[in-house]
Order: sequence, then structure tokens, then C-alpha cells
Amino acid sequence: MSWDDENAEFEVVMNQEEQYSIWPSYKEIPGGWRAAGKKGKKAECLAYIEEHWTDMRPASLRKAMDAGGAAQGQTERASLH
Repeated sequence: MSWDDENAEFEVVMNQEEQYSIWPSYKEIPGGWRAAGKKGKKAECLAYIEEHWTDMRPASLRKAMDAGGAAQGQTERASLH
């Protein structure tokens, strides 16, 4: 199997930061990664990733930014009163 083999079967995997990748389906998924629920040819897996991974920021950064934005919004609302 080669990464360039368009007919090989891959699996979409995701890490704890909700970042996606592909992995050969015949190999054990490495530590820190889990199956994302899609197996198929390379092009199918890459299309799945493109459709589902719409925010490239790591999950921890998204959560921190969301928390900061919520705190900022509360401060702005309080100053209006």
C-alpha cells in the first residue's frame, strides 16, 4: 500500500483537538487519534474531511476564543447600563 495509491482504503481519523487526517485502514490507529466514522478510497476520505472540518482552529483555541468573546460581550453590555 502506498499513500499515493488512489484505490487503497483509508480511514478518516480525528485527534483530541478535532483535527482530521487520513490513515491506512489496515494499520492500527495511532495513539491520540480515533476513528471519525468514514472509510473509503483516499479521494472519498479527503472529501469527507473537507465537508466536515470547516474550522481549522484547534478545539482548545475555539473554546478559549468563545469564552473570551462571551466575557467581552458581558463587559460591553454592562457598560451600556
